[in-house]
Amino acid sequence: MSEMAEEAKWYVVHTYSGYENAVAAAVMKAAENRKMTDLIREVNIPMETVTEFTDNGEKTVERKVFPGYVLVKMILTDDSWHLIHNVRGATGFVGSDGKAIPLTEQEIYDLGVERREIVVGYAVGDEVKVIDGPLAGFLGTVDELEPEKNRVRVVVSMFGRETPVDLELDQVEVIKH
Repeated sequence: MSEMAEEAKWYVVHTYSGYENAVAAAVMKAAENRKMTDLIREVNIPMETVTEFTDNGEKTVERKVFPGYVLVKMILTDDSWHLIHNVRGATGFVGSDGKAIPLTEQEIYDLGVERREIVVGYAVGDEVKVIDGPLAGFLGTVDELEPEKNRVRVVVSMFGRETPVDLELDQVEVIKH
C-alpha cells in the first residue's frame, strides 16, 4: 500500500463551465461507490479570496482560480481514467495527444494545492552548517527566518568577512554541541 501512495499524482480535469463543484463531488462519490478511493485520493478546486468593489461598497468573495478545471490526486489506471471520463460535466484530462499529464511538484506548490509543512529545527541566533549548494560546509549564524517563504538568512564568514547569505530552509542544519 505504501508503494501505491508514492504513485498518486495531481491531474487537471477539464469540466463544463460552472460544473466544477458537481464534477468534484461526483468524482469522489463514484470513487467511493466503486471502492476506488485507493486510486482517486483527493479532489481540489483552487479558490482565491477577492475583494470586489460594487455600488453597494466592497465585499469579499471566494472565486475559482481556474474556472472550468478541477484538480484530482489519483493513480492513473484504465479504471480511474474511465471513472473520470464517465462523470457528467467532465470533458477529459488536460494533456497532449489524449494523454493525461500530471502536474509537476513546482506547479502543485505554486497553486497552493498541497502545503508542505516545514519543521525548522533552528532559530535566529543559532549556529548552523550549510549542507547544500555552493556554500556547503560553511558555518554561520541564523540572522533571519521566514518559513512561509522557505527562506533563511545566514551570516557566514567568507575571506575574513561576515557575509549574509539567503538560503532555503532545508539547505542548513543546526550544529549540535
